[in-house]
Amino acid sequence: MSSRSWKRTASGLTALAVLLALLLFLALPAHYAESVKTGVMLWAVNVLPATLPLLVLTALLTHTALFPRIAGRISPMAGKLFAISGAGVCAGLLSLVSGYPVGARTVSDFKAAGHIGEDELLRVSALASTSGPAFLVGAVGAGIFSSVTAGWVLYLAHVLGVLTICFFMRFRAKSAPAASPPQTLPPRALPEILQSSVLSVLCVGGTVAVFYAFGAMVSDLGGLISLPAPLIVFLRGLLEMTSGCSAFLGDPTPLALAQCAFFVTFGGVSVLVQQLAFLGPAGVPAGKFVGIKLLQGIAAAGFALLLALGML
Repeated sequence: MSSRSWKRTASGLTALAVLLALLLFLALPAHYAESVKTGVMLWAVNVLPATLPLLVLTALLTHTALFPRIAGRISPMAGKLFAISGAGVCAGLLSLVSGYPVGARTVSDFKAAGHIGEDELLRVSALASTSGPAFLVGAVGAGIFSSVTAGWVLYLAHVLGVLTICFFMRFRAKSAPAASPPQTLPPRALPEILQSSVLSVLCVGGTVAVFYAFGAMVSDLGGLISLPAPLIVFLRGLLEMTSGCSAFLGDPTPLALAQCAFFVTFGGVSVLVQQLAFLGPAGVPAGKFVGIKLLQGIAAAGFALLLALGML
């Protein structure tokens, strides 16, 4: 199939899916409005408390004199491991601590300020695309699996999956990034940072709520045509990662952890949309980014299975 034919087919399937979702919502508005409400509650309880403060704090941190010092220290190591600049590794570290979509927003800011080069942009975006320990250990480990250990297994597998694929991406680098530390970002007033952070986290909330409702539609349609329950769970996880993980409530088996590691690392359509809202305008190609996330998800699932078999 030619590239043009593929795009035409993909566009037609997307339009068909949107039309079907619209008809389902119009047919059962109260039912799917309740799903949206559940998604909003999920965001408000599990995402908002951790994400909003971290968005503000990381934005403030990148505008201090500490940022170029850290970047300068780790630039040589970063260049060898991932073929990216110190600024790119700083974005990755912020993502590892804070989670989605802090890394994507940081990459967008750094690219606009000239700290990240065009050749390293995709590699930095892949590195700065992680969930944080607050979500994986707190919400998924303790909340869904009732096991903090399971949460740390997921987080470690998630990080290993991301770093492994990023390491192999270095061999496609066209040139070595500049090792010199970036200059401090232009100062921004606290009200401006607060406004930007609130708008960002509201965008995340809206995305989670909408895709949670889409997941409910997938479940309803799957039940109507008698799809196997594991397939329905997998499809829901591809749409919204928290919904997919919640299907394994209180059941931290190695296979369940491997599936959750894939969901969280791939991110699902919901998280991909959140990230591409920042990365797209910065020039990151959506198709390549999604492909990389798929590879990271598969790698994380493999690591999770091995770790769970050895630790649980």
